[in-house]
Amino acid sequence: MDASAVSDPAAAPAAGADLPWVEDAGKIAPRDARELSRVFFDRLQTLEEGTPEYAYARNTLIEMNMSLVQFSARRFRGRGPEEMEDILQVGTIGLIKAIDRFDLSREVEFTTFAVPYIVGEMKRFFRDTSWAVHVPRRLQELRVELAKARDHLTAVLDTPPTVAELAAYLELTEDEVIEGLVASNGYTAGSIDLPVGDDGDSSAEAGRTYADTIGEWDPAMDLVENFQALAPLLKRLDARERLLLQMRFGQEMTQAEIGAELGYSQMHVSRLLSRIVAKLRAGMLTER
Repeated sequence: MDASAVSDPAAAPAAGADLPWVEDAGKIAPRDARELSRVFFDRLQTLEEGTPEYAYARNTLIEMNMSLVQFSARRFRGRGPEEMEDILQVGTIGLIKAIDRFDLSREVEFTTFAVPYIVGEMKRFFRDTSWAVHVPRRLQELRVELAKARDHLTAVLDTPPTVAELAAYLELTEDEVIEGLVASNGYTAGSIDLPVGDDGDSSAEAGRTYADTIGEWDPAMDLVENFQALAPLLKRLDARERLLLQMRFGQEMTQAEIGAELGYSQMHVSRLLSRIVAKLRAGMLTER
C-alpha cells in the first residue's frame, strides 16, 4: 500500500481513533482499496450518521473506490468527452448507493456488489436521455404499454383501436391515454412512413415505407423455447455460478476483467464458465 496515502490517524481527528487517516484516497491502488474498504465498512456500521467521523469514513470509501466507476465506464468508451463526464457522474451515484446499502455480513466482495449498481445507473442514464425530446419516466413507460395494447387490440379488432378502447383495455382515463400518445411523439424525430432505402433501390422497393417492413418473421423467435427451458436451470446454480454468468453474459465482461474483479486467473475463470455452460447444456438436453 502507498505509504504516502495513509498516515498516522493522529494527523486527522475526524478519522477517529480506530480508523487510519487517508491523505489521498484516490491514489490508493484498487487491490489495497479492497482491503482497506473492509476496515472502513466495519467501522461505518457503528458510526452515527451526521457525525464528522461518519462523513470521513463514507467519503473515503467513495474516493477509494472511484476506480470501479472508471472501470465500469470503459464499456461505454467511444462517447464524446462531455457525455463521458456525465457517465462518470451517474456512475458515482451508483457507487454511493452501493456504499450506503452494503453490509459486510453478505460475505461478498464490495466490488462484486457495487458494479451492478454503477452499471445500472449508467444504463438508466442512457434510457432516460435517449429520447429526442425528454419526457418523464412515467410517460416513457406508458408509451411502451400503449404500443403493446395497440398491437394487441389491432389484431383482435382488425382495426386500429380508438382512444376509448385503449383506455378501457389499460384501465386508464382517456386523458391519460392521450397524454401518453402525445408524449410518444418525443421518442424519435423520424417517421415509419419514410421510404425504405436510397433513391437507387430497385422497382420492387419503390413506394415501400418502414411501416411495410414491420411484422416480418424474426428468426430469433426460435430461441424462445430454449430460454424457457433454461430459466429453471439457472435457478439451480449456486451464487458464484450465477455471478459468473451475470458478469460474462449480462455485463459482457471479458474473462480477464472477471478474473481481476474476483481475484481469479483468466484460465480459472475460463474453466469455471466452461463447466457452468456444460452443466446447463446437459440439463437442457435431459429435460427436453
